[in-house]
Amino acid sequence: MSQTIYVADDEKNIRELIAAFLTKEGFLVETFPNGDALLEACEHTIPDLVVLDIMMPGTDGLTVCSTLRKNNEDLPIIIVSAKDSPYDRVAGLNLGSDDYLIKPFLPLELVARVRSLLRRSQRGQPEQELQELTFGALRMDSKSRTSFISGESLALTPTEFDFLFYLVEHADRAVNRKELLKAVWQVDWQEDTRVMDDLVKRLRRKLRQCHSPVHVETIWGYGFRIANEEDE
Repeated sequence: MSQTIYVADDEKNIRELIAAFLTKEGFLVETFPNGDALLEACEHTIPDLVVLDIMMPGTDGLTVCSTLRKNNEDLPIIIVSAKDSPYDRVAGLNLGSDDYLIKPFLPLELVARVRSLLRRSQRGQPEQELQELTFGALRMDSKSRTSFISGESLALTPTEFDFLFYLVEHADRAVNRKELLKAVWQVDWQEDTRVMDDLVKRLRRKLRQCHSPVHVETIWGYGFRIANEEDE
């Protein structure tokens, strides 16, 4: 069955361009001229992925992103925007988007990011083999894509889950940035690793909020590793 993607952008030509390329790739695409219309549609049916512009009439894309994330933790969200300042990019990622693409962009690049994100999400992987990993107080299940700290649920976005799961899988060593980009983001276009740093900041905040003894440690000039305060 084809996966459904919702696209919200107030520029008609952008909506039609995105829809044309995604439809050509076999996706079912519904477009909306603003975030309010998309939110209303999501009240009836949750899509497999959402593409959002930031600057739209009515409710802006960042608020829409935050609203969607609160109600749908595993919904893949990509923000596309002409706003390219570090503040806007970090704000989008901190509010729960999985990726941030700056306009103008190549349509095929968006398609690549959509496919990459769907592969990493539960919705894009209906036939995952059950695998449960435990590291200290942290337990992660790749089948249900659920995470727990000391038995309490830890809500993660698809990218956060895969990043943390990969670190736990390789808990015996530090993992370098290039390896993480290839394993988690799964494409070679991402030379700028700031998106990884933003994800780590968000992930650390979530771990602190649940008083987790497990944390992500930075290996300066190399990458990251999973660590447990109880072992230090």
